[in-house]
Amino acid sequence: MLIIEVNSYTFFLKNNLEVKNMSVNLQKGQKVNLTKSDGSKLSKIMVGLGWDAVEQSGGFLSRVFGGKKDIDCDASVFLCKHGNLKESDDIVYYHNLEHRSGAVKHMGDNLTGEGEGDDEEIFVDLSKLPEEYDRLVFVVNIYQAVERKQHFGMIKNAFIRIVDNETNTELCRYNLSENYEGMYAMVVGEVYKKGDTWKFNAVGSGTKDTGLKDLSQRFV
Repeated sequence: MLIIEVNSYTFFLKNNLEVKNMSVNLQKGQKVNLTKSDGSKLSKIMVGLGWDAVEQSGGFLSRVFGGKKDIDCDASVFLCKHGNLKESDDIVYYHNLEHRSGAVKHMGDNLTGEGEGDDEEIFVDLSKLPEEYDRLVFVVNIYQAVERKQHFGMIKNAFIRIVDNETNTELCRYNLSENYEGMYAMVVGEVYKKGDTWKFNAVGSGTKDTGLKDLSQRFV
């Protein structure tokens, strides 16, 4: 059974055969319980993030050197204790690919965003997370955004998806469709614990933070 929260309303999808093969497309602010199709708890998930560079119009030079600029987007995750980020080594990113608990592992940095599917993948074993960790915040920022004069208005097809890693079944997907012109970073989504249930919240908020350090201060 998959449970989706929309504002103050809750919807239940009970047909297990349908749910197993169905990925729910979420809108901003929607929340979904992270459970298997039979209602049992998930333990291992893959969080996939993707994006593409917008085709740039720039006359002759653009036609000669290609219509897209490489934009180096970096996905990271903040592991929060009791809702807040407490320590710098609780940030998993391209310089710290695996959390010391072994529960969160980043598969590495994609420098261009080229190609189909996920650009960066983060694996989470919820069963290995120490009890005090109850919130995982997934963010993406543009490397040297100000110096390179780049922003998320130059990005299209950005998404975050949650996959049951044991069955390779996509559970939900959030396509970020707002205008993020002038934004250098995004809080894409969060996995958080409420009671004994893990949930996913589609956040999709842009920020003008110019680096991961500044972005992380929002959650301290």
